[in-house]
Amino acid sequence: MSRKQYAAEFIGTFALVFCGTGAIVINDLHQGVIGHLGIAFTFGAIVLAMIYTFGDISGAHINPAVTLGFWLAGKFKGKSVLPYTLSQAAGALSASLCLRLLFPAHQNLGMTLPAGPLWQSFFLEIILSYILMLVIIHVASGSKETGTMAGIAIGSVVMLEAAFAGPVSGASMNPARSLAPALIAGNLEYQWIYLLAPVVGMALSIVTWKLMNSKRTP
Repeated sequence: MSRKQYAAEFIGTFALVFCGTGAIVINDLHQGVIGHLGIAFTFGAIVLAMIYTFGDISGAHINPAVTLGFWLAGKFKGKSVLPYTLSQAAGALSASLCLRLLFPAHQNLGMTLPAGPLWQSFFLEIILSYILMLVIIHVASGSKETGTMAGIAIGSVVMLEAAFAGPVSGASMNPARSLAPALIAGNLEYQWIYLLAPVVGMALSIVTWKLMNSKRTP
């Protein structure tokens, strides 16, 4: 792996968090001008854009759980998991810091919070992450989210899941996206949900993928 790939993951995750959580912040501060569906569209659109921008360079994982999923699938080198994760975390934290400087009046910076029982958000995030990774692993080329269909498919799933599940769990599916604003806002109370659930969901997705693609002996 090269510095160019780590830089791509940094920038891609920065863009995801800056635009996605930025839409939440601006919506809160300006009387709901963007709206819930507008926020969902923003998340899906920036994921699609980053796949087209960096898919050929780093694979455009922009999500530590996705990187781990590719590793579990045998499509990504274990020695590169930590550098990718650190690059993604640094990008997400930088985005949240920028939003704090730009919008100091906003309290939580678009962090994900459960709207109902904790178990509800936990299992919802597992299912959302499972579906997302199942799509990613089937449309990606190796460990790279690249190509016309990959961008459209993955971006659409992110938008869809954010649209219907966002009001309940925040529809994170991404530990970096959730942890960064929580750290900057100083509220880590529920972050175990958003750190653990995406990893569990995506790991289960890889198990499914392996079972579906295993060669049967007569």
